[in-house]
Amino acid sequence: MALMITAECINCDVCEPECPNEAIYQGEEIYEIDPLRCTECVGHFEQPQCQQLCPVECIPLNPDYVETPQQLLEKYRRLTQVS
Repeated sequence: MALMITAECINCDVCEPECPNEAIYQGEEIYEIDPLRCTECVGHFEQPQCQQLCPVECIPLNPDYVETPQQLLEKYRRLTQVS
């Protein structure tokens, strides 16, 4: 699954620079995650970095983008051009 940022976001700016896929960006009111770029850090790290660093724990799984670990790895490979 891709992750998402909820309305509890305090715009602390911690998550955005840590995203290895550049999936996090400043939205109109809070940070947002592009689900087409989010791999939950699969291929990069053991745990999603944004979740690990978020001080208010406002980054749950996005139920609209259900993906298996294999699908996340395939997305990572596509984004990074790794075969």
